[in-house]
Amino acid sequence: MSRNAGNKSAPPRKGGSPLLTGILVGMVIGVGLAAGLAWYLMKSPSPFVQKEQAKLPQEEVRPAAPAVNAAGTSAAPASGVAEAKPRFEFYKVLTDKQDASPGKPAASKTPAPESKPAASEPQFLQAGAFANADDAEKLKARLAFLGVEADIQVATIPDKGVWHRVRLGPYKSAEELNRVQILLKQNGVAATPVRAQ
Repeated sequence: MSRNAGNKSAPPRKGGSPLLTGILVGMVIGVGLAAGLAWYLMKSPSPFVQKEQAKLPQEEVRPAAPAVNAAGTSAAPASGVAEAKPRFEFYKVLTDKQDASPGKPAASKTPAPESKPAASEPQFLQAGAFANADDAEKLKARLAFLGVEADIQVATIPDKGVWHRVRLGPYKSAEELNRVQILLKQNGVAATPVRAQ
């Protein structure tokens, strides 16, 4: 007698669905990559903290001496932290606008003869010049987020119209000017030193 080999059923597979296995392996790899990225970011220095801000002077670190009231007891602040100036002044920087009226032309000055700048002559950094006032305001806000205060100067240039210059300064020393210029360059802002006009 012959047996019919086509009627045999396949033995059940062990190990579950390949779809569920793939999802589980993908989740494990994703969690591992996220943990590795978090570890890397925690070990690297933060680009948002300036080196000058990280190192506070000793005067600001020491708590204030407790005041003595009439009863002879000390009246220390409840928080135990000394009063300090505010760390951020964004509102002041962003709302400090000059009275810029595009219809009013700037006073024309005759250019002074080119001379070597004196060591004490204040210098500025010009971060940009825009025909549109909104673009100048956007750059000023970006610089404020970097912790640098900028001003917008309106100038009328013959044959080119009204331009809005974004300037930083004045800087009395070359070291201070170079330090700010390097900070801006690290954050993708090209600034050019210009003399006071």
